[in-house]
Amino acid sequence: MWHEGTIGVPKKEGGYTVVHYWVKAYDEPSQYGIEKGRISKATLKISGEVVYNYDRGLDVPPQNEAAEMALAILMHEYN
Repeated sequence: MWHEGTIGVPKKEGGYTVVHYWVKAYDEPSQYGIEKGRISKATLKISGEVVYNYDRGLDVPPQNEAAEMALAILMHEYN
């Protein structure tokens, strides 16, 4: 099932970085999932730029701290 949304990652200097995400997560873990989990596809964008992409394998690693934080939240929620 596909999930789409936004995550506000707090900035050190105040305010938030908006991370838009798309995640395809299944009911059961898979060998193709992130860390063999339920997420088989995930894209994170900040200001229209892809900062992380996984499509049954890592294509674009997290490009910044906000991407890492958003990915951790999504892993907790869907993986």
